[in-house]
Amino acid sequence: MSNHLTALRQITQVVADTGDLDSIKRFTPVDATTNPTLVLKAVQSGQYDHLLQKALAYGEKLGPAQKWGGAIDFLAVGIGLEILKVIPGRISTEVDARLSFDTPSTIERAKRLIGLYQEAGVGPERVLVKVAATWEGIEAARVLEKQGIQCNLTLLFSFAQAVACAQAGAYLISPFVGRILDWYKSNQPGQDFTGPNDPGVVSVTRIYKYYKKYGYPTVIMGASFRNTSEILELAGCDRLTIGPNLLEELEQAPGSLTPKLSPAMDLGQDPKLDLDEKAFRWLHNEDPMATEKLADGIRKFAADIVTLENYLQKRGNP
Repeated sequence: MSNHLTALRQITQVVADTGDLDSIKRFTPVDATTNPTLVLKAVQSGQYDHLLQKALAYGEKLGPAQKWGGAIDFLAVGIGLEILKVIPGRISTEVDARLSFDTPSTIERAKRLIGLYQEAGVGPERVLVKVAATWEGIEAARVLEKQGIQCNLTLLFSFAQAVACAQAGAYLISPFVGRILDWYKSNQPGQDFTGPNDPGVVSVTRIYKYYKKYGYPTVIMGASFRNTSEILELAGCDRLTIGPNLLEELEQAPGSLTPKLSPAMDLGQDPKLDLDEKAFRWLHNEDPMATEKLADGIRKFAADIVTLENYLQKRGNP
């Protein structure tokens, strides 16, 4: 008998949202994604202790100013390399969230990540560089895409972000479905946010229709899910990146699925937009959920990077 995970894979590319090798081996996704939170959890699990001294040595070579950032980049790439051994597709590796408002530094760090992969024999065609979908991050992606470095624009909450990413030629966006739901549940208690009424589902559906209506090739990968209902409501989306706990729930649920998203669906009435920086900032600012969640997401990822730096410092100076 078919289960929901098997059925989902027939209509949507399933990506593993984890740095845990055992989970990746079990669920055999095509691609995998990591972020600072997942890297921190993976390192604290002890699964990647064999990489720590190499990461610290790499950081030392870069000098005091870049020591810890370099060590973290090396560690993130090292985890990515381990994951690439067990998946056929691509790994998403994230640029330091503290550079989210610095276009030149984001470009520089993205190139360092790709360089580390290349030194290990992995070409850029197997890597997506994750960048926060701020205006500065989107502009960095515009430059990187032209140089053959494909990007995953993350922490995406607003329609403005999605439009700007498509305009910039970003390879992929990651709308954070569950975090959108979190905000609405907190700010509008008592509302019915189940099934198709889930505001994260509504957001991704609108973006999907807009991209298909105007022929944007940017891939839409729903992320940050809170429950399997959100996933099932987005069946048919280009890609969905799903954590191990929800992958297991889908695997345990029998039955078939019907695509909820399809290029053949009614693609809506949104006019085509052309956003410059001023228009982007205004449109994004008009969405209180998106402005709050983007800022909050950057702060949390940055905090996890600081925690990871402190962890490396303790391991380097026992």
